[in-house]
Amino acid sequence: MTTQHNDSLLRFMTCGSVDDGKSTLIGRLLYDTKTILADTLTQISNTSKKRGMEAVDLSLLTDGLQAEREQGITIDVAYRYFSTGTRKYIIADAPGHEQYTRNMVTAASTANLAIILIDARRGVLTQTRRHSYLAHLVGIPHIVVAVNKMDLVNYDQATFDKICADYTAFATELGLAAARDIRFIPMSALNGDMLVDRLDNMSWYQGETLLEMLEKAPAAHTEQSEAFRFPVQFVCRPHASDNPELHDFRGFMGRIESGEIAVGDAVTVLPNGYTSKVKAIQLGAEQLQSASTEQSVTLLLEDEIDTSRGDMIVKSTETIEPVKQVEAFVCWLSETPMSTARTYIVRHTTRESKAKVGAISYKVDVNTLEQQATTELKMNDIARISFKLAQPLMIDSYKNNRATGAFIIIDESTNNTVGAGMIV
Repeated sequence: MTTQHNDSLLRFMTCGSVDDGKSTLIGRLLYDTKTILADTLTQISNTSKKRGMEAVDLSLLTDGLQAEREQGITIDVAYRYFSTGTRKYIIADAPGHEQYTRNMVTAASTANLAIILIDARRGVLTQTRRHSYLAHLVGIPHIVVAVNKMDLVNYDQATFDKICADYTAFATELGLAAARDIRFIPMSALNGDMLVDRLDNMSWYQGETLLEMLEKAPAAHTEQSEAFRFPVQFVCRPHASDNPELHDFRGFMGRIESGEIAVGDAVTVLPNGYTSKVKAIQLGAEQLQSASTEQSVTLLLEDEIDTSRGDMIVKSTETIEPVKQVEAFVCWLSETPMSTARTYIVRHTTRESKAKVGAISYKVDVNTLEQQATTELKMNDIARISFKLAQPLMIDSYKNNRATGAFIIIDESTNNTVGAGMIV
């Protein structure tokens, strides 16, 4: 992690086993950073009193579904927002139970940092390993291992050190330790130790508090230069306009998924391979000289080029080859198993293609990390699969570009999203 403060947005998630304190941690962060509205605090205070609790149950801030509050578990992904004086945050509270693994993958897909909670009394569990593997699979670059509930082990340093050693051994076996930035922190989310405030119970820990780690964590797209990728969402041709200057207007609208572009840059439109230069960049009515990642803009090119939705505009110096076969890790999201006999729709950025499953190389047992032979995928299964495509796609590997290295799988008969893929 970098050492300077960053005023950009950070998306992070919390994960871990059931009852490790994920919702309480987020509630404590919101409470200690003074981002809870007074009426919300009153509501959860009243609910806590009805349950016979002396203190406010901060986990109620994220467990918004009635079934979650009744059972005391997180079922769906809950998103919460808060800000400090230096940056803004989006938190995803992922479910801890095994049957909601697919929800955890959804939350992880946009996160740049993961907080993996471990109950200090129970140590590294199967679900800890499962969520660590999933965080590794979806390319989250920064991981904070938060050893929670230290108050229940009398803030014992030896307990914390043993959990750190156990997790490091597992992470090394997984290949996670070498590929990711991993930090460890002891805490008590219930009492607020080491989240925002540094209390006196763990004077043996000299590292940063959780909020200090979050404040210094790099935002997405800031740690390395990225190739320019601009999937075309819409071709703007205002034929009915009364302004004669707009009769020849042809703008390509979309969101810059990675990289940056400037007026005068040479570009290539894929998959047809036509080339041109950027004549203008518009953001609403504003004229820009350059634009970068996550900006939604309109590009005007110097030449008339046959371009439509689903095409990809790239810099001519960073072009990629369209492909009609992809190899990917897939997380199956549907209760209906994947069938190698069926045809699916692969949606990649703004482009769609019919696809057939070429082969299932193996399924990963996320509990043991063992590779198993299989002929079908059931809900929450993760496997390495090859697809044969009817239309070419402009892809990057997921480890190089999470936006253009990912896709979803759609059941063409129901139009339901049934899988999520990460291109190898």
